[in-house]
Amino acid sequence: MRRAVCPGSFDPIHNGHVEIIARAASLFDEVIVAVSTNYSKKYRFSEDERVAMVEETVGGLRGVSGVPMGQGLLADFCKEQGAEAIVKGLRSTVDYAYEIPMATMNRHLTGVETVFLQADTRYTHLSSSLLKEVQALGGDVDEYFPRAVIKRLTHP
Repeated sequence: MRRAVCPGSFDPIHNGHVEIIARAASLFDEVIVAVSTNYSKKYRFSEDERVAMVEETVGGLRGVSGVPMGQGLLADFCKEQGAEAIVKGLRSTVDYAYEIPMATMNRHLTGVETVFLQADTRYTHLSSSLLKEVQALGGDVDEYFPRAVIKRLTHP
């Protein structure tokens, strides 16, 4: 069984994330969407809410599950889960430059490889931060979010 981890804070998950997760599911037998928490960041949604939105959105995809990553290193989480790869979506060369040192360190620590998937051009401009800001200022961003997120944004 080939298992991969798609890590992220997913605050909240958006259609760019979903597209990468769905493509990862076509490459691996199992994809664990690991919802991480950086305790120095302020989140709009709790960890439980973020995991629930991930599960509601991608839980119907074959072999895909959403789980909290907990504290610690991503490389260690992957080893504990028996994952041979980390899947990361790239929107631009800026993402690539940011991700390469982490991919190299993760491989050094536990041997886990990182697979980069280029984002679909419909989503290369998206980030959760941008979408939250536009939505908070009254912009219509519904087309970029799955229903599980829209439901929580409109009825907090």
